[in-house]
This record gives sequence, structure tokens and C-alpha cells, in this order.
Amino acid sequence: MKNTILMVVLALVLSSCSTKEKSIDVFMVGDSTMANKKTEVYPETGWGQVVAQYFDSLVTVHNHAVNGRSTKSFIDEGRWQVVLDSLKKGDFVLIQFGHNDQKIKDSTRYTIPFESYSENLEKYVLETREKGATPILLTSIVRRKFDENGQLVDTHGDYPVAMRQVAERLNVPLIDLQKLTEDLVQSMGDEPSKELYLWTEPTEKYPEGRQDNTHLRLAGAIKVAALATRELTKLPIDLADHVIVND
Repeated sequence: MKNTILMVVLALVLSSCSTKEKSIDVFMVGDSTMANKKTEVYPETGWGQVVAQYFDSLVTVHNHAVNGRSTKSFIDEGRWQVVLDSLKKGDFVLIQFGHNDQKIKDSTRYTIPFESYSENLEKYVLETREKGATPILLTSIVRRKFDENGQLVDTHGDYPVAMRQVAERLNVPLIDLQKLTEDLVQSMGDEPSKELYLWTEPTEKYPEGRQDNTHLRLAGAIKVAALATRELTKLPIDLADHVIVND
């Protein structure tokens, strides 16, 4: 009788363990628009800094994005290797570069869209997959630059195009933040869209204020994180089931 009870208890324990949902690790690699910011530069906020609020409790976000990095410098500085060494089967890697790959006068960061930039993206993708993890590519968010007719001006050239081609060629999930943020900023218009970017009044630290059309303030970071996670729900990946649907 005791053996029978013990077997039943053991079976229940094993059943409980088998049905317990597994935790998911999400790694983020990218530049300053995604990176965590120090408190002294508030309200500057990277969208990767706030994205965890759009996932359920089973998801842990590891934001490795760093200011000023490109696909090239992130690798050359050993930052990608740190992420790669941490990856395991079932993880996800969100990859967003482009802003600093354009720095043609800086040989430590500059890449050519359909050559070195694409090659670096392929490296991220293939090495992520070798670890059994899932790569997701994200095009860069737009800079806030309007012409005299109130039309948003593209500043990223061929970099988003190159990323889209890599995604198609290697069958990688893609979140087109370039397009999503372009639609958002254009719909808001020139003056109202300053609410998303780092336009601030003068302070002791910044006596002239800040007029930054690349980096996000808290409201902008939250909006971009919402856009990105909403797109995740449309992808055929397990991570989509762990997104907290946002309006």
C-alpha cells in the first residue's frame, strides 16, 4: 500500500514538472536607440530599457545594446561573443543595428550596406542558430527629419534594404521598425513628434537644452517597444505567446 501511494505521489510530481512552463531568455544587441541609459541623462531612454513590461513573467530580457555601436564594432569589441557564450537552445536574440554602420569617417564602425553590413548580420544570424536560439532582425528606428513640405526624410539609405534582404535570404523573422516608426512619426507631424525624441528644456546639466532627433525620451521608448512587441505577436515563434498585448 505504501509503495502504491509513493508511486502515485512520484507520478504527480513528475507530471507537474513536465507541464511546468519553461522560462525564456531574450537577448538584445544593438545601438543607443535600444540601450539602457544612466539616470543622469534622463529622460533619454532606449526602447530596450522598457520592453520587458510587454512580456509575461516567464520572459527575462538581457539588454546588451550599447551606445555608438555598429554591427562591426559590437563584434570587434567582443560584445557579441559575450552574448553568444550565454545563448542556449530556446533563447531569442533581437538584432538592431544601422545608425552607426553609416559612420563613413570612422573605420571602427563603418560598414557597406550590401557587403560588410550584410555579412555581419549573417554572422549574427548563423551563430545564433548554431546555439539553438532564434534570431530576429529589426531595422533601425527613423530619425526625426522633416523637409519644408512636412515630409519625413529618410536618413538610413540602403541599410534597412540590406537587412530586409538578409532576412528574406536566410528566412529570418523581421520587425521593420524603420517602416513602423516612419509611419508613426509622419502621422504625428513635425512639431508633435518631438514628444518622442530627446527635445528637452535647459537644465543645469544641459544649459542649452537638447534637440536630439535620433534618441528617444521615455514616451518614445515606450511607444517603440509597444510597436516592436505588437509585431512579435504576428511572427510564428514561441515568444509571440508571451507578449502582453498592448493598445
